[in-house]
Amino acid sequence: MYAGITETRSPPITVPMLRQFKQDGRRIAALTAYDASFAKLADEADVDVLLVGDSLGMVVHGKRSTLSVTVDDVIYHGRAVVRGSKRALRIADMPYATYPDPKTAFKHAARLIGEGECAMVKLEGGGHVIECIRYLVDREVPVCAHLGLTPQSVLRLGGYKVQGRGDAAAQALRDAARAAQVAGAEMLVLECVPSPLAAAIQADLAIPVIGIGAGPHCDGQILVCYDVIGISSGRRPRFVKNYLLGRDSVLDAFKHYVAEVREGAFPAAEHEYAE
Repeated sequence: MYAGITETRSPPITVPMLRQFKQDGRRIAALTAYDASFAKLADEADVDVLLVGDSLGMVVHGKRSTLSVTVDDVIYHGRAVVRGSKRALRIADMPYATYPDPKTAFKHAARLIGEGECAMVKLEGGGHVIECIRYLVDREVPVCAHLGLTPQSVLRLGGYKVQGRGDAAAQALRDAARAAQVAGAEMLVLECVPSPLAAAIQADLAIPVIGIGAGPHCDGQILVCYDVIGISSGRRPRFVKNYLLGRDSVLDAFKHYVAEVREGAFPAAEHEYAE
């Protein structure tokens, strides 16, 4: 058995616990999940955070991007995840074009919190999104920000590419991360950025920074549950590791993922972007 695996179950995760984890140096293990069965296994593996991601459009529905996912889609899958999980803190993605302004953002966020039964919503990007974050937080909606590679911006970005390369781009991301924290974000997902930049942003912020393709210096890591067990179709991203190889069950794979995140063994050098 992997040395980092523990059978001791932790209490249900709350929003204030996330910042405490960062203060204590305890890494956060997160997964993106879309249904009750995987959510239950993640709970049993002691996963801290479950994201009901708009990536469901590509991973579950077989679409080419996340852009056609709706609030109703996220609520449907969110309810399924809630039925399967009792411990993990559940976050819902705000789909594309659901937060063009603060009032519209609140209307959709309220549905994701109320009908979807999630504890937090995630918004991609900086710019006008910062005002949406502030508006939501002022109305008691916990928010996770998302910077770096933002899949809802795939058309503008011209594909799924590493972000923050070069001094100007790196500084822009650091500024956006600070602005998100000042606006009241409780957590930040940082996707596909060079490892040194992620380390700088992690040091800049008091809120936890959760990485995906952002190197080992973040306060936690997140992967799609399908990627963790090697069943995603298409080209495998560099930051993905198949934990089912050589193991007997999905639960064992999830437990090893959690253990490696907590111990800092994942991600390794082969999973990060140096510059």
